[in-house]
Amino acid sequence: KVGISPKGPFHYPDIMVSCDPRDRLERMVIYHPCLIVEVLSPSTEGFDRGQKFSHYRQINTLQEYVLVSVETKMVECFRLNEKGRWELSVYAAENDQDVNPFILTSIDFQGTLEMLYEGVIFDLSLLSP
Repeated sequence: KVGISPKGPFHYPDIMVSCDPRDRLERMVIYHPCLIVEVLSPSTEGFDRGQKFSHYRQINTLQEYVLVSVETKMVECFRLNEKGRWELSVYAAENDQDVNPFILTSIDFQGTLEMLYEGVIFDLSLLSP
């Protein structure tokens, strides 16, 4: 889990990366992530975009917050700029074989949506209430 402070709140992101030596020996809570990724679901999307992101922005080591869509091939990356403001980069597939790269600067990673969504079959009927 990730802790916003030692007194909380605490969240369980889908993926987080910390390169901070203070987190190396931690077993229960990470306090210094540079990257947090959430896979959106219809029931949690509002919380992930709202209150949870508000909490995450309080982590002074966080450089990128990434939201991965389950409805379409799309990744939204909120990246902290040099002025301390969060900027949004949207990576969306233009076709089924989209090979345009998406970039995670916090961990020096570049991938494609095709790679990220390999084997995923979208069934929108499962997402409807």
